[in-house]
Amino acid sequence: MKFAWIDIRAVDAQRREAVVDAAVHAGLGGVLDHRLETLATLPPTVTKVLLPGPGEVPPAEAAGVCDVVLTRVATFTELDKLKLVAGEVDAHAGAFVEVVDDLTLRVACAAVQALEHTVVRFRDPTKIPLEIVIAAADRAPGLLVCEADGIEEARIVLDVLEKGSDGLLVAPRDANDVFDVDKLLRAATPDLALTTLTVRSVEHNGLGDRICVDTCTHFREDEGILVGSFAHGFVLCVSETHPLPYMPTRPFRVNAGALHSYVFGADNRTNYLSELKAGSTVLGVTADGRTRRIVVGRVKLESRPLLTVHATAPDGTEVALTLQDDWHVRVLGPGAAVLNSTELEPGDQLLGYLATDKRHVGWPVGEFCIEK
Repeated sequence: MKFAWIDIRAVDAQRREAVVDAAVHAGLGGVLDHRLETLATLPPTVTKVLLPGPGEVPPAEAAGVCDVVLTRVATFTELDKLKLVAGEVDAHAGAFVEVVDDLTLRVACAAVQALEHTVVRFRDPTKIPLEIVIAAADRAPGLLVCEADGIEEARIVLDVLEKGSDGLLVAPRDANDVFDVDKLLRAATPDLALTTLTVRSVEHNGLGDRICVDTCTHFREDEGILVGSFAHGFVLCVSETHPLPYMPTRPFRVNAGALHSYVFGADNRTNYLSELKAGSTVLGVTADGRTRRIVVGRVKLESRPLLTVHATAPDGTEVALTLQDDWHVRVLGPGAAVLNSTELEPGDQLLGYLATDKRHVGWPVGEFCIEK
């Protein structure tokens, strides 16, 4: 679970209390300051992180007050001294490394592999050093915390190398920034409990408009997006990751369905396929229900022959999906079986998802609504 430490060193004195209260209320990981007296006032639910100023030595009582005491480290000699302290005196001793060159980058990599906590600040805007440190931290027992200058950079830090930093260090301007950090941390997409649908019938409809969703992501072989004619039921449409006899694979694309169809997104939100555009987001879903946020790079609407698949869930819920009527358009079945839509027959099984909420402009709402 990702976490954040709120850096209050530069917060205006008049706003400091509100910022700390926001961090406590939001349940963020911790608060970082250079003033031991400030950290001593925080409740035990908050991780107290002390970072003395340049040239300052942590006071002797710091270990009794703080959960993490950071030491500024720039050389391997300084790191070796800190490792000795961490191993023999204070298990919560951590390093603060400002990466400004190759030496400090190597020190940061060594620290994250040896210490329980390593906080890293990067001087230059390139994300290459960040990628190197995150790679070095992979499978390391300690926690890597990277400083982020604002929400947009924080989002990048969390996503780099598909792993990201364990934690963020963010200096807020006010309490609103704290709540923005909390919202970002909660944006992780939850797993979905997929269900097995049984095909009831397949109808050939003739010409209509269908949409291909071209994304900025390379889909996995067992991954696609959830699409359906009804907001309460979806079929898992697989990407064009799997080979086809007459054309190259397009692992970024899902031939998703007719333009009226709903596509399931993050935050329990749906959109019409016709609403998607470059920069929109959809939810990538695997055959075992794992999800991730995926950015749309382009949407292609073209007239093609269509077919409609009618299926039924174990509880009797009716689900429908209108697709391009062509052999190469595929959906997923149990066990990540890849099924050609034109070969579906009554009794075949598909993977799908049932949403119990009714919808108004894509948002769940508790109202009476019938779709058929």
